[in-house]
Amino acid sequence: MALPATHRHFLDLSDAGADAIAAMIADAIDRKAARAKWPKGQVDPDQPLAGRVLALVFEKSSTRTRVSFDIAMRQLGGTVLLLEAGSSQLGRGESIADTARVLSRMVDAIMLRTDDHAKIEEMARHASVPVINGLTDRSHPCQIVADLLTVIEQGKPLPGLEVAWFGDGNNVLHSILEAAGLMKFNVRVATPAGFEPDPEFVALAREGGSIVTLTNSASDAAARADVLVTDTWISMGQDAAAEKRAAMASYQVDRVLMERAKSDAIFLHCLPAHVGDEVTEEVFEGPQSCVFPEAENRIHAQKSVLLWSFGLLQ
Repeated sequence: MALPATHRHFLDLSDAGADAIAAMIADAIDRKAARAKWPKGQVDPDQPLAGRVLALVFEKSSTRTRVSFDIAMRQLGGTVLLLEAGSSQLGRGESIADTARVLSRMVDAIMLRTDDHAKIEEMARHASVPVINGLTDRSHPCQIVADLLTVIEQGKPLPGLEVAWFGDGNNVLHSILEAAGLMKFNVRVATPAGFEPDPEFVALAREGGSIVTLTNSASDAAARADVLVTDTWISMGQDAAAEKRAAMASYQVDRVLMERAKSDAIFLHCLPAHVGDEVTEEVFEGPQSCVFPEAENRIHAQKSVLLWSFGLLQ
């Protein structure tokens, strides 16, 4: 089903492109600064989404995605409607296509957080309102808009940035690689054998001009990095946790790895973290950790994603 000309789906970062991502970050910076010391529920003066309703559809559990989209809509003047699979007809087998067509007649946009990327593609095919990816097994674009915002706030320009990733080649890494090709920064990926990222995203980054290095050495990846990033080793619903944890043990971000990076390097983690597994407490709670500003920035990033999806940000 065709979207109105001014509306856009945000399933992956490439749906927006480099110029739009830069515009999202700039808008997020401005709106965040304008709200300094305000109550979180106070509405932005322009109320650009007044009267709009966003359906939050969750097939996977969430804290940051749920709260950030809710607060983002409130600050933009809109409202949200929460749907969870277990308490909606999705949990009883209603098709994604039918859900998309029904919701399109009742709300102004849909955010879906699900296990299978094919589901959000199906939602977008049948929805006549914007559909936003709140996380799938393939990618996590909203998280990376927040991460890029955090990096820029720390005084680090994106072109030429050296990002080091440690651990599992998962959905978050896929979106980092997609961003790298769009925003012209480089990524060094340290994973155990068999846990590399999808080659499609590596090729996409390289085609965009990013230098992507795949290695089994965490030490090599950390050397002179500007940003060190990791994620939980065991994602929701994954089996064989003990075997995977053993394979990941040498990719823990610790003081030694941080010392291999640049002296002003920062540490990012999308949360929830398992401190003592993928990162030590010393790093997680240390002065180079930006995980909690990063988490807060999900609100500001979500606001800009929403505005872009409604055609209010170019």
